[in-house]
Amino acid sequence: MSPGEWREELGVESIARSEADGLAHTPEPPYWAVIFSARRNRQSGDQFDETDQRMMALAARQPGYLGVETAVTDIGITVSYWADEESIAAWKRNADHAFAQYEGRTRWYDAYELRIARVERAHSFVRDGQ
Repeated sequence: MSPGEWREELGVESIARSEADGLAHTPEPPYWAVIFSARRNRQSGDQFDETDQRMMALAARQPGYLGVETAVTDIGITVSYWADEESIAAWKRNADHAFAQYEGRTRWYDAYELRIARVERAHSFVRDGQ
């Protein structure tokens, strides 16, 4: 199965990117944010992109998941949003996710930081006509 085919099968294109602006649309606070910042070591054929997409699809099906935003330059930053700390802990314990974490430490990342924060306030802006 090609990457495009499994993305379509899993509905990856719609996961937390269903809004045209690419931003996660979260409920009123409070809720939780998991901020993962990483510096990758890129290796041809390392299966990182495929695993990343599978984890995005799997996370979106977890109880308490609210959305995700990602940005990649020299450093990749992924912020996932969760209803509560219990949901975050359950996601951390997920067997597929635990294996991806292991692969990240042993193969894909030169360094990373993980931060968990409670979101107390949130504000948004959308330009008219967008």
